Amino acid sequence: MKLSHTLTATSAVFDDPNLVSAAGLVPVLALADRAGLRRLADEHLSVPGDKGANAGLKVASLVAGMVAGADSIDDMALLRHGGMGRVFARAYAPSTLGSFLRAFTFGHVRQLDAVASRFLTALAAQAPQVLGDGSGGRVLVDVDDTIIEVHGHAKQGAGFGYSGVRGLNALLATVTTTGSAPVIVAQRLRKGSCGSPRGAKRLVADALKTVRTLHPADVRPLLRADSAFYGAPTVGAAVRAGAQVSVTVRLDPKVKAAIATIGEHAWTPIEYTDAIFDEVSGTWVSRAEVAEVPFTAFSSKKATDRVPGRLVVRRIPDFNADKKKAAGQGTLFDTWRFHAFFTTTDPADLDTVAADKTHRGHAIIEQVHADLKSSALAHLPSVIFSPPPGRVTDLHVCVVDGVVDASSGGLGSAGSGDSGGAFLGRVAA
Repeated sequence: MKLSHTLTATSAVFDDPNLVSAAGLVPVLALADRAGLRRLADEHLSVPGDKGANAGLKVASLVAGMVAGADSIDDMALLRHGGMGRVFARAYAPSTLGSFLRAFTFGHVRQLDAVASRFLTALAAQAPQVLGDGSGGRVLVDVDDTIIEVHGHAKQGAGFGYSGVRGLNALLATVTTTGSAPVIVAQRLRKGSCGSPRGAKRLVADALKTVRTLHPADVRPLLRADSAFYGAPTVGAAVRAGAQVSVTVRLDPKVKAAIATIGEHAWTPIEYTDAIFDEVSGTWVSRAEVAEVPFTAFSSKKATDRVPGRLVVRRIPDFNADKKKAAGQGTLFDTWRFHAFFTTTDPADLDTVAADKTHRGHAIIEQVHADLKSSALAHLPSVIFSPPPGRVTDLHVCVVDGVVDASSGGLGSAGSGDSGGAFLGRVAA
């Protein structure tokens, strides 16, 4: 026997009528139906014409396909493979679903936001694990954006942003509690060249409104973000919504002046890279230290925009100084690198060390970005849709981020590193 050199192409088809390729979709769609996914989509989506008919069934088909691993319109054909038609009814063809999505405008994206928010609230009543184990604790809301790389000039809204990569910009807000994995509560897809804070004010307000419906009114959420979102509009929106903030600041002259007022004895060593805990003294022997100073954000703005709080600063030795010293360019005193963030939390609730550790936990949203990019956000549209550039209506961000992650985020165990989408995809497969 030898390898045939005449075979030019092969294809595999899942066509056995007695086999189901994604039986795990049965409990997922049953849960989504009990939480009212189809009903909410029918009530809130008003896509015109025949393409918008049966919106609830079409949204449910999109959710099911992407939970099962689809990352493009063509992949939605997996809902019709083998014996899937004997388990699920009204699974639409990929071309029908594509026409449905191409009829969207930005107003329909906002309607999907309403569907996602209400669906998540209803889902929490059906699956309490979405909100954690009920042990209480802090409610953390993280906001960040990410660049999703695309290829080709035909992708609407694609551009070069802060990363220098051609792509589209996705802005996400997640909520995390002591006993739950991150769950996406707000999302927006923007053109690749837009600045990070664009639209963040509205997104933060929407996210915190949803969080308020999920958690008791006596729990003040803590909004965490990086320096791109340090601005009066975004921080002000969070404060007006009743949230506390913990936002990285840029080292502008005002911040540097505030850091310069911190005395040398005010610094406290913290657990950090290469730190050692001294059991005798009960302290950390570390080259990283933290301190804080009272600070009023946006003091140059009008009085209503100013936010009082504190500036927490972490410093580490400047390792470039060691290289210069080795080259014979030593310094007369130690030089440091500073990382500062502004917070409105109560010092009695979060002291300097605890506030710094809590703020560093903001990095958990990067796991959500990675999870989405390795699953439903792996493939973005390659054609021009009807909305103008910058108002791209995308299958994955509008539906996956808003609905699929809402229906799956609570099923990942806390601390497991699963933000939801990939976890449920593995279960369904």
